Amino acid sequence: MKYQIARLAHYFVIIFILGYYASVVCATENKAQPTDFMELAAVMLKDGHSDRALLALQNVDLEDKKTDLARFYTLQGLAYMNLNDLVAAKDSLQQAVKNGQKDQVIFIYLAQVYFGLKDYQQTIQAIVKAGDQVNKDASLISLKAESYWLLKETDASINALNEGQKIFSGDFRFLKRKVFYFAELGLYQEAAKLGKEYLKRSKAAATDYIAIGNALRLSKEYQEALNILEIARLQFPHDDRVAKLLAHTYLDQGKLNSAAFILEQAALLNPALQAEAAEIYRRAGRFHKALTLNESIRDQKVKFKQRLSILLALKQFERAANMESSLYRSGLLEDQEVRYALAYALFSSRRFPEANKHLDHLKNAELFRKGTELRRLMEVCKTEPWQCT
Repeated sequence: MKYQIARLAHYFVIIFILGYYASVVCATENKAQPTDFMELAAVMLKDGHSDRALLALQNVDLEDKKTDLARFYTLQGLAYMNLNDLVAAKDSLQQAVKNGQKDQVIFIYLAQVYFGLKDYQQTIQAIVKAGDQVNKDASLISLKAESYWLLKETDASINALNEGQKIFSGDFRFLKRKVFYFAELGLYQEAAKLGKEYLKRSKAAATDYIAIGNALRLSKEYQEALNILEIARLQFPHDDRVAKLLAHTYLDQGKLNSAAFILEQAALLNPALQAEAAEIYRRAGRFHKALTLNESIRDQKVKFKQRLSILLALKQFERAANMESSLYRSGLLEDQEVRYALAYALFSSRRFPEANKHLDHLKNAELFRKGTELRRLMEVCKTEPWQCT
């Protein structure tokens, strides 16, 4: 019974497919011709219905000597590729080659499948077998270079990129890729030189400047990174990604004031950067400047937590202690570090009972130890007040 139901369901699917693609079924003088399921599958693939194409191919008689097996396995391989079943796609495409598929495009498909399966050696071999097709598609040479790179055959990878530049002189992807490869190889001067050449010759977008600048930054070539990012900042003044990366490049060198100033300027367009600018000013010791910027922060939790730390740094303990209700309303007292900071402000304001109340909530081992020390100091202040002046 189950078998009959399954067969019936299968027939219904085929009937549906045939109805959907009725134009494929030819009729001459009211006599129905045998359905060409491979042609049907080809139409389905073209229309983006790979799953239905596979169903149609199931009806192809592989034992029939007239069946074009090379085409059958090619169509099946493409359907599996579209469905991201790369292992099945590989097997089918290999069968297509074994059964006489002569079109070199088959090797392009195989190269893509091998690369997706991380079989980079086979990827390269498939690209080589694609012959003249390689000279028509820049992405194939790029794939070849990337495969060599992942196999750690760096010379072959660079040579492939040079080959791509020569064949596709107007395509700057090869020059861009060389910038990153040279940076990874530690050839920073060459990377910087090529990076400038790429940015000058191509219609570089902000993302290109960011990518190249960040590659140099991660390679600790800070000055070269700054040179590129400063140009980007002038060309793309409204792109806060450039400003953020430039600021962090200055931070990497310990230039906190420069980083904070850049973020402060960027915050005029993107207020979300205000908090970061204020935090860097705080770290730079410019507490009053940080406090001024802090006033404009919209996120209340971020604002109050940062203000508490700034007031403590300024030793304005009474103002910090008076933030208790704001910290409570914003839920920040659930943060153990914030609670300890408030307890310290209350202690420094000689409001010992209130400080003790917050110390009772500390569970973190390190903060509990600090809280115990604060309690000891409070006892000293009670018995020997002259020591706490």
